[in-house]
Amino acid sequence: MTLLFMRRFPASAEKDKRYLNDFYHHDSIIEHQVDALVKLPTVTTQLPVYNECNVVERLIDAVVAFEYPLDKHEIQVLDDSTDESRQFIAEKVRVLQQKGVNIHHITRNSRIGFKAGALRHGLERAMGEFVAIFDADFLPQPDFLLRAMPFFCDRPRLGLVQARWGHLNEKESLVTRLQAIGINSHFMIEQAARSTNNLFMNFNGTAGIIRKKAIIDAGNWQGDTLTEDMDLSYRLQLNGWTCHYLAGLVAPAELPSDLNGFKNQQFRWAKGSTQTAIKLMPQILCSSATSFMKFQAFMHMTHYCIHPLMLILALLAPIMLFSKVSFLTGAVFFIFGSLLFISCTGPSRMYLVAEKAIGKKYLRTAIYLPLMVCFGCGLAVNNTKAVIEALIGKSSGFVRTPKSGSGNGKIYGVKKSSIVYFEILTGLWCLYGVNLYLDSHHYLIGHFMALYAIGFLCIGIGSWWHAHRGLFS
Repeated sequence: MTLLFMRRFPASAEKDKRYLNDFYHHDSIIEHQVDALVKLPTVTTQLPVYNECNVVERLIDAVVAFEYPLDKHEIQVLDDSTDESRQFIAEKVRVLQQKGVNIHHITRNSRIGFKAGALRHGLERAMGEFVAIFDADFLPQPDFLLRAMPFFCDRPRLGLVQARWGHLNEKESLVTRLQAIGINSHFMIEQAARSTNNLFMNFNGTAGIIRKKAIIDAGNWQGDTLTEDMDLSYRLQLNGWTCHYLAGLVAPAELPSDLNGFKNQQFRWAKGSTQTAIKLMPQILCSSATSFMKFQAFMHMTHYCIHPLMLILALLAPIMLFSKVSFLTGAVFFIFGSLLFISCTGPSRMYLVAEKAIGKKYLRTAIYLPLMVCFGCGLAVNNTKAVIEALIGKSSGFVRTPKSGSGNGKIYGVKKSSIVYFEILTGLWCLYGVNLYLDSHHYLIGHFMALYAIGFLCIGIGSWWHAHRGLFS
């Protein structure tokens, strides 16, 4: 235990370091240890799982290994499984309980509310003042709680602390490499900016700690959107609670290497965030938040709406060539082209800065930037369907993202959506548009259309290939 509390606690910002130093500053090593132990509050770690044979054991083992006082740490495995993993988890928990671990296997008769329902069900039985949440594909480090909990010290209105996601299998395939770049930009740029500037910030659903009192005060977990994490965190802030993001605290997780699994995840995020915008924007607009905070919240929750616009542009661009529309020339063309270049390279600059911030070289990231642009374009069909369903109020279930774990366990199939054929057809249509524009000497738009063509064809053909081969690669 002496070595435990002599550990150096790295943080990404000076104010983070100050909180840690204030919490652990004492006159002697002995007093340091005793006071720190006394200050630590009770924590319930919730593990919402559903049919996770491949990864649930390593998750439970990682959380059991947390360096936190045993009498102040409770573990809940919120198990909605319908396969053999339920029996496996029950036996795993029974063995750990015999060893003195404060762990509970909590099941339900139905998946009402999906993940939100499971978290709410567990919260009713949680003993902790704070709730740490980890999805099944995460592998948190033993010192996670010790590094995160000090930020709640002397901050009674801090409701949420969010850690950064790391990646266990970033190098597994091109799909995982591109996902890692996108996720890194979200955490290193977007979340950091929101937290630093006291803007509305979302909980990412996992690798975070929430004050139990704040959850209840905000109306508890609600299952009427597919992004219960964003929904709760916004309601929490509307009720006067604050959030804090820790860029220096990393929780590694497994990225979906199956393209259909990844698209299911994107669909859930796109539809859920749009649902949350419809649900909460009226409250946000009527709140006492500043005009810029409201604008940022709107842009944050509706950013997936760019995908329907991208799809419309891809479908209409070839038709415009036949409609005798007069294209821009001269100085106007130069201005338009410059603005288009700036807008198109904005995400790429964000990726470069984010990857550099976590210690990766510019050249390594730059190699993937053209693929990132195509990757984003190719998701337009999938995410447009999600946004439209949210706008018309169509309900859908919470589709889990399969995890392969060590690769030696059960293979959970990913259903192929019929939109893969529309993605391929859209890609061919854009390819036809590329030919039209280049033949007409409209090179700017022709090369722009090429990005869409490559993106749609790669996503569509790749999804078909993964579905028919049943691969996790």
